[in-house]
Amino acid sequence: MPNLRDWPIAIHFAAIIPIAAVVVATGCAAASPEPADDGRPLVLTTFTVLADMVRNVAGDAVRVESVTRVGAEIHGYEPTPDDLVRAQDADLVLRNGLGLEAWFDRFTSRVDAPTATLSDGVPAIAIDAGGHEGRPNPHAWMSTGNALVYVDNIRDALTDLAPEHADAFAANAEEYQARVTEIGDDLRERLGGLPEHQRALVTCEGAFSYLARDAGLTERYLWPVNADSEGTPQQIAAVITFVRANDVPAVFCETTVNDGAQRQVARETGAAWGGDLYVDSLSEPDGPVPTYLDLLRHDAETIAAGLTGEETRS
Repeated sequence: MPNLRDWPIAIHFAAIIPIAAVVVATGCAAASPEPADDGRPLVLTTFTVLADMVRNVAGDAVRVESVTRVGAEIHGYEPTPDDLVRAQDADLVLRNGLGLEAWFDRFTSRVDAPTATLSDGVPAIAIDAGGHEGRPNPHAWMSTGNALVYVDNIRDALTDLAPEHADAFAANAEEYQARVTEIGDDLRERLGGLPEHQRALVTCEGAFSYLARDAGLTERYLWPVNADSEGTPQQIAAVITFVRANDVPAVFCETTVNDGAQRQVARETGAAWGGDLYVDSLSEPDGPVPTYLDLLRHDAETIAAGLTGEETRS
């Protein structure tokens, strides 16, 4: 399994076109080969969580691929020549929106395919710190209630793409929404039972605003959105003060960023290291969160176990 904390190599768009031409001419791919074209429409999503959601609605009617690979940091991702080559065959491109994919407009300006934003219709939570005040928190899929809206948008986009499969898309969407709702009920039950003094969720990125709202947790983080200035002395000091003042039992970090600053918080406060949380990326198929529903289960179990000091449930 690749190191999930490795950052993708930045490749400037000015270099993409000539490099992509070489890739096409030589037949060499910059990443692992994708499945061969089997005649079905190709749907690209911007990251792996969305790809899994789309597959659950699409069934076998379309091919679904993610632009970013497992472990990629989505906010500042720089599309590679291979991404651009694959995108030329796309029939539909789906993004999260809410400012998550800063690179999306540059990417799709070179892609001749319709696009859709899966967060459309979701009531956004505004960021209130770190120079991002007033901007929407983009991690809306971390609320299962919001995920139901995502599934509706996926169904509609797929129906526009392949109307002959509309009935199947509708049936798949309804079944998947029932499973999402069940996970949401379990998540709220698991986290809702935490004692009052254990109801603080301290993470690296402020990616859990929607989950914390749903579960009635107080959220605190080192930085609001993954960026170049992560884990500054001021950020670390502020979180240390909060953890000490509130006797927070455990702190956490996401898998796609460096956890060094948060581990410093744990050392200096005596809080336990609660573990790794998944947000922007699934794991490999044989990893702990191969699907979106597994991601939600894993995070709820990890948070609850970290804050109570209990073992995770099997």
